[in-house]
Amino acid sequence: SLGAARSSPSLRLGQWCMSEGDPPMESRADIISTVEFNYSGDLLATGDKGGRVVIFQREQENKSRPHSRGEYNVYSTFQSHEPEFDYLKSLEIEEKINKIRWLPQQNAAHFLLSTNDKTIKLWKISERDKRAEGYNLKDEDGRLRDPFRITALRVPILKPMDLMVEASPRRIFANAHTYHINSISVNSDHETYLSADDLRINLWHLEITDRSFNIVDIKPANMEELTEVITAAEFHPHHCNVFVYSSSKGTIRLCDMRSSALCDRHSKFFEEPEDPSSRSFFSEIISSISDVKFSHSGRYMMTRDYLSVKVWDLNMENRPVETYQVHEYLRSKLCSLYENDCIFDKFECCWNGSDSAIMTGSYNNFFRMFDRNTRRDITLEASRESSKPRAILKPRKVCTGGKRKKDEISVDSLDFNKKILHTAWHPMENIIAVAATNNLYIFQDKIN
Repeated sequence: SLGAARSSPSLRLGQWCMSEGDPPMESRADIISTVEFNYSGDLLATGDKGGRVVIFQREQENKSRPHSRGEYNVYSTFQSHEPEFDYLKSLEIEEKINKIRWLPQQNAAHFLLSTNDKTIKLWKISERDKRAEGYNLKDEDGRLRDPFRITALRVPILKPMDLMVEASPRRIFANAHTYHINSISVNSDHETYLSADDLRINLWHLEITDRSFNIVDIKPANMEELTEVITAAEFHPHHCNVFVYSSSKGTIRLCDMRSSALCDRHSKFFEEPEDPSSRSFFSEIISSISDVKFSHSGRYMMTRDYLSVKVWDLNMENRPVETYQVHEYLRSKLCSLYENDCIFDKFECCWNGSDSAIMTGSYNNFFRMFDRNTRRDITLEASRESSKPRAILKPRKVCTGGKRKKDEISVDSLDFNKKILHTAWHPMENIIAVAATNNLYIFQDKIN
């Protein structure tokens, strides 16, 4: 489902609503696998398990419909990846879009990178609203004319036509990853980008498809000695030589490409010492980092593990400066979450435009927001029931034990099949996009 949205400048936790506009749009049965706003926030791209990319465009406000600015409507849909088969390894390569990253806009066209497990593609999205007519060598229906019958020279003219949005693949970056790609990140120099799989990170130039440089390789000589894998990687938003990558052991390494060509030796190593009293069979699994994101300022980074979100100051490696519990009430349920494989779910996290708030998903179609200044937090639900236009989302509470209050939901009645893994926050305004399985919800900050 797609709801439209409108925004206001200040963040007030709890005042989020669907906005007026068209009724929710039934999306295809495919599960959304990534959500990403472009740099201006006017376009929102989603990728799904069927290899499709759907781009939504924000409507411009007009006087006849003052509330229309903030509505997002379908702008372009295209098939980015197809299922493939690796004959050498007898492996199917699924078409699911793992990540989408926009490039900063340089001209009238938009460019984005999309990737599945093995192949990254650079797509150009452009508009056409004119067509040429009056060719010399072709008839109006496109057939070639007999050169001997051409007696006069015509100057072709451009005539208006219905707007067409075209998506065309401009570059295909293939055959560089042995393992599954989990991250792509565009560098602040706007010329290069990195791609990361379980054991290696490669650096690409956007113009060169036939070679990339391996900048991190953690593959041991003997695979039986493998103790950790790379889970996410991202470039610094301002320093083109700095990037970070997180690991399944709960550590983050910051690397500087000026120090050496192969960044196997990190510049900084971020790790929080484990509390021996809380150690359990699941400690290693739940400490694995599923996402890492630099703040827009570049001063902080945020990491998401299974139960919490941590904010790190890049100048302090020994512990995070802030820790937010996302769903601490699940700690007693880890055994059943391990049995149904939910403990391996990879939740993403995102910053708001001013870095003053963060958002991440949970189960039962809940998503969590944390205000860093007031330390207040809120749980909201993305559901059909709450998606009536302009309806304010009611804060949700989970009852962890004892007597359940009227508005609370019991831990035992949470639906673990409904999970919000992918969220995105508009880069400048309080508009958020939340992917709940195969539905996309767009919420806005409520304006009084």
